[in-house]
Amino acid sequence: MDALVIGAGLAGVTAAWELSQSGHTVTVLDRQPEAAAETSYANAGLIATGHAMPWASPKVPGILLKSLFTADQAYRLRPRLDWHMMCWGLSFLRQCTNRRAAENTAHAYRLCRYAQSRLHQVTEQARLNYDSRRGGLLYVFRSDSALREGVKHREIIKDMGHEIRVLTVDEVVEREPAFAQSTGQIAGAVYCPTDESGDARLFSLQLAEACRKQGVRFVFDCAVDRLVVENNRVKCLSTASGERDADIYVLASGVEAPRLTRPIGIDLPIYPVKGYSVTFPVGQDHHAPSIGGVDEDRLIAFSRLGDRLRVTSTAEIAGYDVSYKPADFDHMIEVFSALMPDAADYGRPEYWSCLRPMTPNGRPFVGSSRYDNLYLNVGHGNMGWTMACGTARLLADAIDGKDAELPMQAPILR
Repeated sequence: MDALVIGAGLAGVTAAWELSQSGHTVTVLDRQPEAAAETSYANAGLIATGHAMPWASPKVPGILLKSLFTADQAYRLRPRLDWHMMCWGLSFLRQCTNRRAAENTAHAYRLCRYAQSRLHQVTEQARLNYDSRRGGLLYVFRSDSALREGVKHREIIKDMGHEIRVLTVDEVVEREPAFAQSTGQIAGAVYCPTDESGDARLFSLQLAEACRKQGVRFVFDCAVDRLVVENNRVKCLSTASGERDADIYVLASGVEAPRLTRPIGIDLPIYPVKGYSVTFPVGQDHHAPSIGGVDEDRLIAFSRLGDRLRVTSTAEIAGYDVSYKPADFDHMIEVFSALMPDAADYGRPEYWSCLRPMTPNGRPFVGSSRYDNLYLNVGHGNMGWTMACGTARLLADAIDGKDAELPMQAPILR
């Protein structure tokens, strides 16, 4: 069948690959001039199966409340007169219970574990090289109480089979010498040896090229204005360059998805959560970390990507604004450079911000919709890099009418 994929980020490119592998004729449309030019451009770089805990948890409402009065919170709320923000926020708050956090964690972990195995298969099939590192990830804590809480939060995924090791400060330094100058700042870490990292943008660009070699067509600078529906089917897409039709349509456009689905009666509970990213060059005289991880107390993620060091932070609920100024990064750079003072050239930052397509419970929408030929692959939130290859395969199975390797439940919100 002819398939039109809307979006050329991680979700769209991986979907195009899997559909092409299944024998479909695929065209990918994107409003940007190349693949992975928005949310997938400069993310944290972590394939963090050991961090498969959705943001909605009992402690987050208090953090959001504090963020109204102080700017140094990892989760930030910037209220505005936005009906969709209010509806999404209420749904998010309903997910912030222990029971629902546990349910959502189990669901996310199953998907992440499956997706990581698919990532390895796709990497081998397409022969990709994206500065990947498979030495595990370190989740570092600054106090004994925070470490105990971090271990407790991972009991669910540990019981589901994820390998977790609790490290002392000395063991952290032995595992990652870049922490040698900050032993007084940390209390220990959770080490997940099967977690990994890599450059999501480089992966997407290389996979897009592999898709082209299989006959996939990419059309860039092509924004989709609306979906034209007729008789319970999508008839065509309306774009600035005219109408485009196909047998099936895949929506993989991240935070833009609700704009396209609301006019046709599908109100996806997806809202943008802004993140900040800064990348530094690493020279021969620097002592950059060899593996990535997260400063859990400050929610600052880091990853080594070849001769670069990526540092990311913040979950800001503030609408669709992607603008930034250098001062927005001062706090995260100050905190991280104190943790690893010799890791990179902190005087040469490359700034970036993006909008993560978040569902209230952290579960993406994958598979069929109310329209017979419209399929969804959206709402991956902060776990898009970890989940992408898995949801793409599940999507292709749904389109082909195959039994999925991983049974998926729709992200029902109560």
